[in-house]
Amino acid sequence: MPSKQQSSSSLSRTIEVAATATLVVAILFALAAVPALAQTAVPPTARQAAADPAFAARLARQVPAHPATKSRALIRSRKASPQDQTLYDNGPYNGTTDAWVINFGFTVSDSFTGGGPVTGLHFVYWDASNNDLLTTVDISIGSTSFGGTPQTLTGVTNTFLGTNQYGYYLYQADYSFSSIGSGSYVTLSNACTTSGCSVSNPIYWDENSGPSTAYENTIGSIPSEAFSLDGGCTYDCPPQCVSDAPQEGFKIIHSFTGHEQSPAPGLAIDRAGELYGVSSGGDNGLGLAYRLAASGQDWTFTPLYSFLGGAGGQNPLPEILGPERALYGAADGGIQNCGSARNQYCGVVYRLRVSPVACFTLPCSWTENVIYRFTGDPDGWSPNGKLVLDQAGNLYGTTTNGGAYGRGTVYELTPSSGGWTERVIYSFTGGGDGGQPDSLLLGEDGNLYGTTYAGGYGYGVTFQLEPSGDSWTETVITNSGSPLLIQDSSGNFYGLGQYVMYICRNNNCYWYTLGQIWMLSRSQSGWQYTVIDDTFDEYCYGAWCYDPGYAVFWGLAIDAAGDLYGTSGTSEPGNGSSGYVFRLLQPDQEQALVGFGGDDFSGRDMEVDASGKLYGTTGTCGGSNGTVWQLTPQR
Repeated sequence: MPSKQQSSSSLSRTIEVAATATLVVAILFALAAVPALAQTAVPPTARQAAADPAFAARLARQVPAHPATKSRALIRSRKASPQDQTLYDNGPYNGTTDAWVINFGFTVSDSFTGGGPVTGLHFVYWDASNNDLLTTVDISIGSTSFGGTPQTLTGVTNTFLGTNQYGYYLYQADYSFSSIGSGSYVTLSNACTTSGCSVSNPIYWDENSGPSTAYENTIGSIPSEAFSLDGGCTYDCPPQCVSDAPQEGFKIIHSFTGHEQSPAPGLAIDRAGELYGVSSGGDNGLGLAYRLAASGQDWTFTPLYSFLGGAGGQNPLPEILGPERALYGAADGGIQNCGSARNQYCGVVYRLRVSPVACFTLPCSWTENVIYRFTGDPDGWSPNGKLVLDQAGNLYGTTTNGGAYGRGTVYELTPSSGGWTERVIYSFTGGGDGGQPDSLLLGEDGNLYGTTYAGGYGYGVTFQLEPSGDSWTETVITNSGSPLLIQDSSGNFYGLGQYVMYICRNNNCYWYTLGQIWMLSRSQSGWQYTVIDDTFDEYCYGAWCYDPGYAVFWGLAIDAAGDLYGTSGTSEPGNGSSGYVFRLLQPDQEQALVGFGGDDFSGRDMEVDASGKLYGTTGTCGGSNGTVWQLTPQR
């Protein structure tokens, strides 16, 4: 019979053997549970990848010795950009804690409430390469985690949010799609990037502290993830963005969030095809300058500068691209010396450019310089419209008020080593020469051309300013103004007009606001004025018209081939408003390209790039704060 000491020793060895066997079995089960990790050698979390020497070299920068401080972009609440109402929002992204891979065999599932149908997905991801962005991802909606039938989402909008202390770039991905179905779990997998679906660039889904329950297919329960879903609207829904089937080649390339607010009408395009614009939002709610850059078939939205207000300017107007790839524009703000009580801001002209200080993270920050602050009469105040740049680098613009007669000015800004020098080159009287100018362009002949809101016969004028020595001489071309003036390669001008008509039908009489597109062409006697399109032909049929309202033109653009494009909007009591983009095939013959329902096209012009693509903005779009859209006209 063994002694007590022998029995104790035997029992100890038995327990050790049993524990060892249990540990071995646990390890075998654990290894069997992570086949994807063994096959791909990609860690399932971003933090593990950053700590892996074999993987860390792929990151945007090396991991610093101490965690970086969160930037404002990382602690700001994330806002979705829904086309429908927000069905579910799992809270703001974190961006600095961790993220879970959603490709190379890894699948992440997260719960949500609200049912469905789901028509949009917005989530934040971590990316090791700023030049290799998310393109497609598989989504499934089911009643259980990892349930449902996967569908591949395309047409993503990637919005840059910042970088974090682990060297990753953070992006928000926005997808819109037809209804996928109802459920209580969303599952993401098989993410691909612009370089393809290779192991060289894993995409990680940012985790947060949202209320949902999340799972990873090889591990089990994990922290919640940062995402929101659109859909679920069945009654009193906001209007859909596109009301009619658009022509092939149309897409919305960015929907503005609550933080970005509504875009100003007008864009600038550089030689690389990148778009620049301003909106009414930003960190201070006083204006935001942004850039949209194409990445394959998708677009990346990058905030460039949030205006500070006051002396630095606020509520910026659309910009132009000037020397050194700088952005120039006008804005409210500056000196409080204008208006009837002399307490209104007079306005500023600003320049935005990449900070001259070397930066080590992308994108590099932009800085603002106010190159001129208006002082009021007789200098001019309330600058409006886009600036004009000549070949010598001089800037020209208009002010609604001020000047020698208080009815507005055309001004010139000349660069010098000490800054910029401003002078008023023409002051309007408000009489036959016009008043309150509202557009300006540099003609093919080197003269300045523009339009006024007032003066003439009360409908404004189109004018020419020709330099003569050190002064400028004005000539009124026609007594018809327009907030927009464009010129084709033959020297013809095109503009917009509005008129009011009193129409009676069925013993009821109403005032109707209608629109025209006119052309000015040179003739032996001067200029020939011709109306080439009129909304009366669309809004009224003989003695019958739609309900009282308006049908007007908002924007014009002309491409290198001479094709003329426009935007038009209508509004009728009880029927809401709508807008559409069209090509003018010949006088009074439009070809509708895309229709919008319930959108704000007021004052919206368009831009054409070198390849003939059209770009424009809407002030609202469905449930969002506005959009930038792209249209490739089909011949």
